[in-house]
Amino acid sequence: MHSRQTAMHTIRIWDLPTRLFHWLLAACVIGLVVTGSVGGNWMEWHLRLGYAVLALLLFRLVWGFVGGQWSRFASFLYSPSSLVAYLRGQRTPEHVAGHSPLGALSVFGLLLILAVQVASGLMSDDEIAVSGPLARFVSGDVVSLATGYHTEVGKFIVMALVVLHVLAIVFYKVVKKQSLVRPMIAGDKQLPAPVSASRDTAGTRCLALLVLALCGAAVAWLVRIGNTF
Repeated sequence: MHSRQTAMHTIRIWDLPTRLFHWLLAACVIGLVVTGSVGGNWMEWHLRLGYAVLALLLFRLVWGFVGGQWSRFASFLYSPSSLVAYLRGQRTPEHVAGHSPLGALSVFGLLLILAVQVASGLMSDDEIAVSGPLARFVSGDVVSLATGYHTEVGKFIVMALVVLHVLAIVFYKVVKKQSLVRPMIAGDKQLPAPVSASRDTAGTRCLALLVLALCGAAVAWLVRIGNTF
């Protein structure tokens, strides 16, 4: 007798704005680590990439409320009991479609650590040639604390989380035979059970472009006031 194969459903999970955010953020973080380590004239690019990351994080914050279904925070904001059930093997179609409870913790953790790293960078001052635009608005003690965290602690936390993120991707590919990269490129997933798809239309993409432009303008304004006073 032949075993009956489970019908797979092709569903749009990650909308284009979310996918572009993911890869742009990855590129910027790598660039930040490299330019921060090299130093010298590359610090100008370090600042620019930091501003880009801030704009991207602001965009993701907004997109977490108005983006495609599986990009919204509500879709992967799990309760502790859901996390425990997932660890015990009690998994739902939602866990397979979007972020699993463990994946959600990774996403929130990485976004939070990046936000803290960027915030500390805005208030840092190397006392040589480079200072963040907000350094002049806080006390010397705060600047010293922010600089120490940014250069001696936060950088290594970010690097560790990035490594863990990559290892998780490799683990899913090798052990679980699931590619996490392909859906983040193409947007679709092959799922055994049907779930609601994310909206990914010309209208939503235009909305995302508007949100990103506003976030970029907000960051530009922040930098401008920091360099004006």
